[in-house]
Amino acid sequence: MKRFLLVLATLLAAALSLPAAAPAADPIDELLPVRGLAIQAPQRSQMNDFLKFVEGELVPAHFNLLILRVDWGYAYASHPELQDPDPLTREDVQRIVAVCRNRGIRLVPQINLLGHQSWAKQTHALLREYPQFDENPSVKTENYTDWPNPEGLYCKSYCPLHPDVHKVVFDVVDELCDAFETDAFHAGMDEVFYLGEKECPRCNGRDKAELFAGEVTLIRNHLAEKGRQLMIWGDRLLDGRTTGLGEWEASYNYTWRAIDLIPKDVFICDWHYERADLTGVYFATKGLPVASCGYRNPTVCEQQIRDMVRFRKQSSPETAARLQGYIHTIWSGFGPFLRRYNEVKNEKEPDEAHWNDAQALRTVIETFTNLAQ
Repeated sequence: MKRFLLVLATLLAAALSLPAAAPAADPIDELLPVRGLAIQAPQRSQMNDFLKFVEGELVPAHFNLLILRVDWGYAYASHPELQDPDPLTREDVQRIVAVCRNRGIRLVPQINLLGHQSWAKQTHALLREYPQFDENPSVKTENYTDWPNPEGLYCKSYCPLHPDVHKVVFDVVDELCDAFETDAFHAGMDEVFYLGEKECPRCNGRDKAELFAGEVTLIRNHLAEKGRQLMIWGDRLLDGRTTGLGEWEASYNYTWRAIDLIPKDVFICDWHYERADLTGVYFATKGLPVASCGYRNPTVCEQQIRDMVRFRKQSSPETAARLQGYIHTIWSGFGPFLRRYNEVKNEKEPDEAHWNDAQALRTVIETFTNLAQ
């Protein structure tokens, strides 16, 4: 009897010493590892509403990535001349960081680099304060009219070969990444129409794909020095003519060949808003991590999510690992969007009926929730 009790005690002690079983992973993590929202950073007066939106809408729907377009809306100490009026402070950003960290949301700030240095008649801070960085200075934003226009102007670009541009750019990128305590940075780089312009003494005659790839690689390498990943929009890496995607969702100026020239750890945000084009697999088979991105068509957004889940199931483990998930995009200020979102949530017709982004996000939330069950 004593021997039996001794054996029993030994077995019980061994059982108690075993490590606890790891909690079961959320089912949606296997189906769709990345579940994100890309939206403009809130204004200071909107901080409480923004944090409430993150806690009340994104967290329950299993979002785990938040990309915030900050651009020049931060109180940069390194270059205060680049601040927009009433910018977010370090303390404001810390509030966002704390909520996202506590809720398991990866937080990624964005500054539009290379392209999108202007919009319509407005020149943004970088070229406003440093006009010498302009790739095509003879084209004036004050002459802008709706596209197409006689000036051939969409959004301005900075010259990627200007000897001083990256000192300024990397100062603000590093400061913003430090403030957000992030391991990634989104550089935009979409819709770059002006690159290798004839009037630029540095870029004239150079291969546009090499110019684009050089800028991507330079930014990527700078971030990698501090263990940070580069994220960009994917349109400039697609051949707009061959695919039929056109000059907005893809490239007409031959930057698409850069897909074979950039580092393979650059994260691609593959946006398509009118159809669920199947280009995510193309990026993945080129060795690049990718997420599909939708906007204001609820049917297209749901299809993009379903396709990504299906692609992952039907691909080799190597390719499936690069097919990362889905990121929803919002292209207005947070305040107007939140008003539309609350109207849709309360089953009211939004005042701005031509915007369907709020309904699309509701569809994405429902789809994520269903996948998690």
